[in-house]
This record gives sequence, C-alpha cells and structure tokens, in this order.
Amino acid sequence: MLTGELRNQVDRIWDAFWSGGISNPLEVIEQITYLLFLRRLDDLHTLEENKSAKLKKPIEHRIFPTGKDPKKRPYEDLRWSRFKHFAPADMFKVVDQHVFPFLRALGGDDSTYAHHMKDARFTIPTPALLAKVVDLLDEVPMEDRDTKGDLYEYMLGKIATAGQNGQFRTPRHIIRLMVEMTAPGPKDVICDPACGTAGFLVAAGEYLREQHPEILRDAKQKAHFHKEAFHGFDFDN
Repeated sequence: MLTGELRNQVDRIWDAFWSGGISNPLEVIEQITYLLFLRRLDDLHTLEENKSAKLKKPIEHRIFPTGKDPKKRPYEDLRWSRFKHFAPADMFKVVDQHVFPFLRALGGDDSTYAHHMKDARFTIPTPALLAKVVDLLDEVPMEDRDTKGDLYEYMLGKIATAGQNGQFRTPRHIIRLMVEMTAPGPKDVICDPACGTAGFLVAAGEYLREQHPEILRDAKQKAHFHKEAFHGFDFDN
C-alpha cells in the first residue's frame, strides 16, 4: 500500500502534467510508465556494471551499447542517471530524438518487446515539464516490487474508482500461493484473461526461473519462455 508521502509524490507528478498541458489521464499514465521503465533499464544496467566490476569480467547483459546511436549521440547519454542531470532543453532533445527511438528498437525487430513498443510515443510537450517530471519521478522509491502495482492502482483511481473500472489487485502472497499450487512447467502456455498489472504472469515467470533454471540455458525452451509462454488480456490493454 502506498504511504501518504508516496501518494503526495504521485499527486505532485500528476499536477505537473496537468499544469504542463497534458490533461488526458491515460496519456499521463502512459508517459509516467515510459519514464519509469527508462529508469528501470538504467538500474538494471547499473547492476550489470557492478556485477562486472566485482567479478572482473565483461558485462554479460548490456542494455545500453557502447559507442553512439545512429544519430551520433553516445548511448551513455540515453541512461536515466545521465540525462536527468542535463539542462531541460538538452534533456528534451535526448529523450525525444534518441531515447524513444532506442526504446522502440530495443530487443531487435522480431522480439516480443519490440512488437509491443513499436508505437511508443513521447508526448510531453515542453523541456520544462519533462525536467520537472524527471526530477519528481527520481524521488519515488521503486525498489519494492509491490510499489509499482500500488502506484499504477493509485493512478487508475484518479480516472475512476477501482470498482467502476473493474481494477482489483490480488495481494502478492495470494498470487505466489496460486502459482505454486498451479506449478507451471517449462512447456506450459500461461494465460491470464484479466491480467491487470500482470502480477500473476510475472509471478509465474519468476516461479519458472526459480524452479526450472534450465529454461534459460536451453535455446528452444528459452525461445518458448520469451515469446510463447505468457499471454495477458484485459479490457484496457
């Protein structure tokens, strides 16, 4: 559950969008989601860097490549931890002209990720608004996995009440119990017809990684895991 301070932080972010010219709440949620995802990518890359330094080995899973992107901007500049310190005008240029094209191409043209991100849009209208939102989002603690779902649920509550929209989050411990009782296997196809924030699908993926680690070592099973194993549907997806 979100604390009062976190709710206040979300409210400030929401108000910044409205005062900055974005009044469609779905668009607000969309842009916040993209920005939080960028922050998460940077966090994952930092973990890989720390692992590499500790083991004194090359980075195994590099999210941001070395060198420069097709428009000659260093890929390092596309990282949240880097561009959040840029002046608003430069930050806006980087996110608009470099980061979002990078997002749409991440994972390769034939990846499931690329399929879902091909229409990713950057619609924040001004450098000042982007800089303000980035500053506010940077203060939101996202280490706790449940915080992400709580954050999404709270933002949905700003559109309408959860009951009217049919949005209800299953508690994490109940999700884990149901996944363990179902005990999905490496060859299974898992579908959640009312996936919401995809808590069940995420938990099923974690279960498979923990109970069947070989799925990421075998090429055929790995392809199934990444492209065919998980399907989620919802009325607002």
